[in-house]
Amino acid sequence: MKIIPGEIKTNQLHAYLLGAVAPRPICFASTVDAEGQPNLSPFSFFNIFGSNPPTLIFSPSRRVRDNTVKHTLENILATREVVINVVTHAMVQQASLSSCEYPKGISEFEKAGFTPLASDRVKPFRVKESPVQMECVVRQVVETGTEGGAGNLVICEPVLLHIDEDILDANGRIDPQKIDLVARMGGDYYCRASGNAVFEVAKPNLQLGIGVDALPWGIRNSSILTGNNLGQLGNVHELPVIDAAFHDEHLKNIIQYYSVNPDEMEKELHTYAKQLLAENKVPEAWQVLLAGS
Repeated sequence: MKIIPGEIKTNQLHAYLLGAVAPRPICFASTVDAEGQPNLSPFSFFNIFGSNPPTLIFSPSRRVRDNTVKHTLENILATREVVINVVTHAMVQQASLSSCEYPKGISEFEKAGFTPLASDRVKPFRVKESPVQMECVVRQVVETGTEGGAGNLVICEPVLLHIDEDILDANGRIDPQKIDLVARMGGDYYCRASGNAVFEVAKPNLQLGIGVDALPWGIRNSSILTGNNLGQLGNVHELPVIDAAFHDEHLKNIIQYYSVNPDEMEKELHTYAKQLLAENKVPEAWQVLLAGS
């Protein structure tokens, strides 16, 4: 199907976009109005866009149904301050509750059962239950339009971060399993960023990967190996060669059993290499594949 924005209803386009651009981090924004009344609301149009200076952007968009704006935006325009709290699995139901459109002056802290903490450098309160709280000043607000569904890009600079040391690993970095973040999908769906959902992908290092196009023809056109597998194999900085010191009992058995049937042996070698790649054992997978060359 092909969709041209402007030729379908905004709420339909909105649903497609949110279903496709996901999972999205959640900005749990705490603000106060000019009189100091607190407000708390989650936004999934949110991300980080720089670290020097640190820059976070979220968008309290205009409501699609009636083109009104949220109290969060009104407060930010009045005070130019916000605290951005992260949302974890342990607090996601409460965070969702805080998104209810309570009348102005009603505290979402109280309605959702969160504990307000005084900030050090800005007026809005922090959320005690959140393991990372970022006190921010608002540098700029960019309106992308004036109709329902238009964004208001709130460009924030964190001036103080509060991090719960319980979520850190032995190296002092945030452990994804300990912080247990959640993210928004389309519709009512969320994603939990911990457990089996978290995996590692080796970043290309300073040495260029040889690329998928440089893989031997039989590997590149394998009916067993996936595109992800080829990406792993192509991330080495030079084409490996057979290592005479490499010994693998399963590889030895494959070669012995299928020596009279080269086509079947290739399938078995590629299947075994795929298993090794699933365990991020790239050098071992290369040796298995080279054994069939």
